[in-house]
Amino acid sequence: MTMIITGLGTAVPEVSITQTAAYDATQQLCCETDEQRRVMELLYQGAGVEARGTVLLREAAEMEVATSLFFRPRSDSDDYGPTTRDRMEKFEKHALTLALQSSERAIEQADIDVLDITHLVTVSCSGFQAPGFDIGLIQTLGLSPDTSRTHVGFMGCHGAFNALRVAKAYVDADPAAVVLVCSVELCSLHHHYGWATDKVIANALFADGSGAAICRGAAPDQIPMHTKYQMIRSGSHVLPQTLNAMSWQIGDHGFEMRLSQKVPALIEQNLNAWMRTFLAKEGLTIEAIRGWAVHPGGPRILDACVTALSLANKAVAPSREILARYGNMSSATVLFLLNQLKQQPIHGPVVALGFGPGLTIEGMLLHSDS
Repeated sequence: MTMIITGLGTAVPEVSITQTAAYDATQQLCCETDEQRRVMELLYQGAGVEARGTVLLREAAEMEVATSLFFRPRSDSDDYGPTTRDRMEKFEKHALTLALQSSERAIEQADIDVLDITHLVTVSCSGFQAPGFDIGLIQTLGLSPDTSRTHVGFMGCHGAFNALRVAKAYVDADPAAVVLVCSVELCSLHHHYGWATDKVIANALFADGSGAAICRGAAPDQIPMHTKYQMIRSGSHVLPQTLNAMSWQIGDHGFEMRLSQKVPALIEQNLNAWMRTFLAKEGLTIEAIRGWAVHPGGPRILDACVTALSLANKAVAPSREILARYGNMSSATVLFLLNQLKQQPIHGPVVALGFGPGLTIEGMLLHSDS
């Protein structure tokens, strides 16, 4: 049994903010000196992001001046902004809307009835509630109340890789399974106040978005023509002695990203060997890969992948384009990449890569017929 992805859908907030406007709107929340403002401006300019969506923008007229009244001006150096409870209330208010939009588009592309869906796998590392947006999807989409649910939480930018792995396990166990995978991330809720370089970098990169996929099984000789993706293999690798390289922790004022400047070097040093071992299990080499869906954690991470794997710059051009247009939407981003790559004439193996706390490498090998 092979798992095939028959539909993909994406969604972003209706309004986005330019990177220049984002800097202008938030520099007062982070900076206390002119030197910090200069550094922050350089970090925003070098993030590879041109615009990104946030559910906190109330209307287009506000784009150039502020994200919203939610992030109020800083009163003093001990002001770290809204509490985590405040931020989770915003997640509960807005998450379902984006999740519905991406799911409906994936279902439409797959051309199935909602009652065909037997399993639901949801993903988020930017918000929690119970009952969550998984229950909201079941009720609002009109899925069967008997739909089996699994939530993949707090795994960071590679969460959707693990969700697709769960979907494959469902499909392998039940040939009749039809799985809706839906990731929704509202990273803009976790804007950090005060000066810390790694947190300012996170402020400059992260954005809101949702991605969804419809997955089901097919015998190798019964795969429908023009199926965009078949999932061949997935893999995971935790780099030794890297626990402090990247983390995502719950604080009193939102979730806090800690990102070591060593991350790109760690990827550059370790990715090639793991990738060659991973691909060799299917008799493939790096040179045989026809498409790359590399999670754009930031420009330096993409540069590290290019160097480590000896790729042409055009191999990660889709990743840079997604980063520029939408920002880093954490776990949802890989679904945006796969949706974009299916528009290209790729016939053959495609590799998706993501990196997250651990420091962990997550990979998927797919076959594309697009």
